Amino acid sequence: MITIAIARGRLLEEAGDLLIKAGYKVNSILKDSRKLIFEFPDENLKFLIIRPTDIPAYVEYGAADCGIVGKDTLLEEKNGLYEPLDLRIGQCKLVVAGPKGFDFTANRSLRVATKYPKTTYEHFTRLGVGAEIVKLYGSVELAPLVGLSDIIVDLSASGETLKKNNLVEYETIADVTARLVVNRVSMKVKAEEIKELIERLKKVRKK
Repeated sequence: MITIAIARGRLLEEAGDLLIKAGYKVNSILKDSRKLIFEFPDENLKFLIIRPTDIPAYVEYGAADCGIVGKDTLLEEKNGLYEPLDLRIGQCKLVVAGPKGFDFTANRSLRVATKYPKTTYEHFTRLGVGAEIVKLYGSVELAPLVGLSDIIVDLSASGETLKKNNLVEYETIADVTARLVVNRVSMKVKAEEIKELIERLKKVRKK
């Protein structure tokens, strides 16, 4: 049986639809919002419903054979996972944003609020800009509005949340989609089953 770690929310819905299109009868993972473990013996699949940021650890240490997780999390965590497939779901961008008219390129030192401290620090280091990172877990858009930070680094899908808070995108750090990641030992031990999963998902993902 292949164990797959995935998070609730939009990504679970999109991944569930993709798996169903691939012929897996896993409809119930989209209906029960409280269960943390779903087993489908006929499909040879088990799902663990966990936080997005925990998925790489579950896969790296073998508690799950595979994970479905955003590229943003993989960039931040930098785990040594095998990443065989871009599922092309959960599309968004990791962006630098701030108040309209703020010229962050003219500043040599910034305070940046974000859920992605490592990725943010590396990005501004490459630009030669000093960045004091403020790690937040939610409502990142609020930070520059109340003086906690100059700018933010956060995910943006449509840009509507930024607009509603009078913030604008300045640059894109990375385009983000969900990836299928695999534990390196599982890729050897369960090679046949995992390769079948990859091939079935590859056939039904967006072009």
